[in-house]
Amino acid sequence: MRALCGAIITAGALIGLGLTAMGFGTRYGQTYAINPDTNQLERVQLQRLSQMDVPLVFILVFLTSVAIVGLGIAILGLAYHHHRRHHEMLRDKAAAAGGRHVSV
Repeated sequence: MRALCGAIITAGALIGLGLTAMGFGTRYGQTYAINPDTNQLERVQLQRLSQMDVPLVFILVFLTSVAIVGLGIAILGLAYHHHRRHHEMLRDKAAAAGGRHVSV
């Protein structure tokens, strides 16, 4: 259940990151500036993160951290699940052997 919850959290964060990327593209995809030498509009190629809108940057940082936490929950949940299943298997082998020592 832990791994499933982590996977759902990660999936939600990644969907949100995709929508955030679309928001960045919509907001900054058509950024133009006037070139002082030619007096013509030219496309601005580089937009620094510090020059962007604060809410978009906050959403980007928040969703990235949520995705990392969700991946951590999923990985630790799967590791704990496999650890439990391994011990259940050892218990079942010992019960099937009638209490005798079973080499694994």
